[in-house]
Amino acid sequence: MSLALTWERFTALADVPAHIAFLIVLGVAVRFALARLIDRVVGTTAGLPRPKNFLGSQKAAALLASPGGLYHERRAQRAHALGSLFKSISTAVIFGVTFLMVLEQLGYNLAPIIASAGVVGVAIGFGAQNLVKDFISGVFMLLEDQYGVGDVIDMGQATGTVEGIGLRVTRLRDGDGVLWHVRNGEIVRVGNKSQGWSSLVLDVSVAYDEDVAQVEELINETARTLSDEDEFRDRILEAPHVVGIEEVNGAALTLRVIGKTRPNEHFGVQRELRLRLKALFDAKGIRVPAPIWPGQPGQAAGV
Repeated sequence: MSLALTWERFTALADVPAHIAFLIVLGVAVRFALARLIDRVVGTTAGLPRPKNFLGSQKAAALLASPGGLYHERRAQRAHALGSLFKSISTAVIFGVTFLMVLEQLGYNLAPIIASAGVVGVAIGFGAQNLVKDFISGVFMLLEDQYGVGDVIDMGQATGTVEGIGLRVTRLRDGDGVLWHVRNGEIVRVGNKSQGWSSLVLDVSVAYDEDVAQVEELINETARTLSDEDEFRDRILEAPHVVGIEEVNGAALTLRVIGKTRPNEHFGVQRELRLRLKALFDAKGIRVPAPIWPGQPGQAAGV
């Protein structure tokens, strides 16, 4: 009887290493399978096309939804960031459960361990409320695609270009070159000035008695020519055009020109358009919106 009992105990002890090895192999296999699944989902998500009516412009939609387009880059960046997050969480959960099961095989009572872990978790959670808040806010910002690297945003506390997005902190650089580190949990509102596309708005003023139809045609023709050039074709999503008279006073007429460009490209396009309009108005003799004294020759238009 004693020999049988001893043999049973020996067999049980011999099975423990095998069970532990099996649990470890199982945990690694499950983690590997989940990682592959997450990578596949991330790859599929990153490659989804942009809805065709996103901008209401076939050219704009084609540029942004192309394999090298900005929307594809933003979506891929967000998908990979979330994929890394989910892989980290799944790794922690799987290996944590595996560790507890190994302890159980070694004969430890898990109830006190789990209870102690719960108390420690509550204490850490209470002391790290701001950290948890920042983390959750960062996750939702990524999920909702509120902004991405390269976007020009207004956070209230700071305005600038996003240089980095983390789960806890967003980094952006303002116009003075200052790098701001803003905690995600403290961001109440976000104004994205360049998500998807940037708006080009240009006011062109000419003398009050100029021919509005002629000036409008000159502006539209210059803008169309600019949009068709190789240097600007991919930067301009919607050719700038005159939408009408924005302001009238005793000395001037102000025409408003609007258009759409790729994110943050509107500044360069506006400068080039101003330069060309200045040269064209000089050549056509279109005057500036300023009082013309008797005998004084007309001046070039101000743009």
